[in-house]
Amino acid sequence: MTPSPSPTDLVTGGTGFVGSHVVRALLGAGRTVRCLVRPTSDRRRLLGLAVETATGDLRRADTLPRALAGIDTLYHCAADYRLGVEDPRELYDSNVTGTENVLAAAARAGVRRVVFTSSVGALGLGHGRTPADETTPVTVDRVVGAYKRSKYQAEQVARRWASRGLGLVIVNPSTPVGEGDWKPTPTGRIVVDFLNRRLPAYVDTGLNLVDVRDVAAGHLLAAERGRVGEAYILGHRNLTLLELLQVLGRLAGLRAPRLRLPHVLPISAALVDQAVSRLLGRTPRLSLEAVRMSTHFMYFDAGKAVRELGLPQSPVETALARAVDWYRENGYVRA
Repeated sequence: MTPSPSPTDLVTGGTGFVGSHVVRALLGAGRTVRCLVRPTSDRRRLLGLAVETATGDLRRADTLPRALAGIDTLYHCAADYRLGVEDPRELYDSNVTGTENVLAAAARAGVRRVVFTSSVGALGLGHGRTPADETTPVTVDRVVGAYKRSKYQAEQVARRWASRGLGLVIVNPSTPVGEGDWKPTPTGRIVVDFLNRRLPAYVDTGLNLVDVRDVAAGHLLAAERGRVGEAYILGHRNLTLLELLQVLGRLAGLRAPRLRLPHVLPISAALVDQAVSRLLGRTPRLSLEAVRMSTHFMYFDAGKAVRELGLPQSPVETALARAVDWYRENGYVRA
């Protein structure tokens, strides 16, 4: 008897950092995977993987029905993750309008299950260093920066589709770290800058780190066990920026910075850089949006995902060690 083919899952953003790890996790689970890719997408992360590709663009609704034909589960991981962009409309076109387009197409295609990749940036923050969770109050006017506001609005789009009957679960990754961050993401840039000795000082801030492989596993667990319309933080360990740099120092054999800067200095530097960049027509080297985010401790509690989904909690140091090795092996670090 010929075995029935495995269900096909569609991953948007499969050429991105988190999305590519979701693709690998799905393949490891024996699923058939299709990736929505733009004609201009960098496909290095998919090389050597047994995946189908469908050419399309979230911003063009007419390109999506073919990609969603015959799909069992949609993992909507795609997002425009940039801080300090000159024209925020680019973020909203991809993150908000794109989400509306793909979820509408998924509903029409009869997709059984959807996992929507949001961000902890769409959630509220606790007071001081108190970790926030999925119930911490937040409104769009309290969300810092265009990127986070676009993710907040995209999450509201996802919630509306869940209320209409789409089998959708929301996951909110915190700060994933690990290998394969080609771009790199803003967090990966911190690691690269530290390895290249470009971080002589630090500011008093904090963030929640999680192994990117655990984030990928969390997506599959959300599809299997998540409750429709519910959100789950995919995170693990809260660290100050100094603690993160000290861990990196031990892993890389480098000294962490000892000079702590008051927040007013990087904010002032970012304002000056922004003004000069506008005059010169270049991208600011120091993102004012990122600097403003650093005035808050972005600590989170992933207990709900651990309890309800069984989210793994792998050591963050292991993921950071893989990241350090990967950046060194792929030419991001000066000799």
